[in-house]
Amino acid sequence: MTPVDILVVEDEGITAKDIKNSLEKAYYNVIAVVNNGEDAVKFSQEKKPDLVIMDIKLEGKLDGVDAAQIIESKFGIPIIYLTSYSDKNTIERVKSTHPSAFIVKEPFEFLHKPFEENELYTAIDIILYKNKGVSESYNAKGHYKLLESVLKTVSEGAIATDLKGRIIFINPVAANFVEISNESFIGTSVGELIPDIDLNDIIGRFNSTEVIEQNFSIKSNDKNYTSMECTFNPILNELDILDGVIIMFRT
Repeated sequence: MTPVDILVVEDEGITAKDIKNSLEKAYYNVIAVVNNGEDAVKFSQEKKPDLVIMDIKLEGKLDGVDAAQIIESKFGIPIIYLTSYSDKNTIERVKSTHPSAFIVKEPFEFLHKPFEENELYTAIDIILYKNKGVSESYNAKGHYKLLESVLKTVSEGAIATDLKGRIIFINPVAANFVEISNESFIGTSVGELIPDIDLNDIIGRFNSTEVIEQNFSIKSNDKNYTSMECTFNPILNELDILDGVIIMFRT
């Protein structure tokens, strides 16, 4: 089972340590603990956590709501707010940060400090379930099924990954080239097939261009590596948020 990666954003040292210990006790993977909004945005972009636990009151240019707005709108990562502030103005401000995402993905949950561990675990389970539900609903609309159908028919090798570089689809041409079954690599890192790839760099470059071309060595069916010209295309979800990457190459 793939571990759930969580970024903790909390400027109170003792509380941050308590959250980290509670999460790790429940076998969640805490990828980092940061104490300001700027680092929250930076780590969200670089590490692509499954969710972010965010304190609202933070020092610096970005408070928790500002950082959450950027993280959710740019990276589509759900937010759990952990806060001492439950006044109406705070709640309304949170709701106003990205209302369309709030309605569709319902990424915002509130926990009050100090928190109960079970309350924290329940909030995480609910928010992950909601996002899984959105993904399945989106898939049911035919978007990803259509994408897979198209990629199966092209004459080029095609590998699709999520934002963490995990393979979510590999077409027959690519599977034949590396001599694996289509299913055997699903969920594994694309680095197993393309060891020199820096997917974060590729994703960052999508900001300036929609298609990226670059040569990489790909593991072939004779266990050697062959230099191939690869084309990288973004996968966007129904909110036009980057959801993954398609890697195409000619065999």
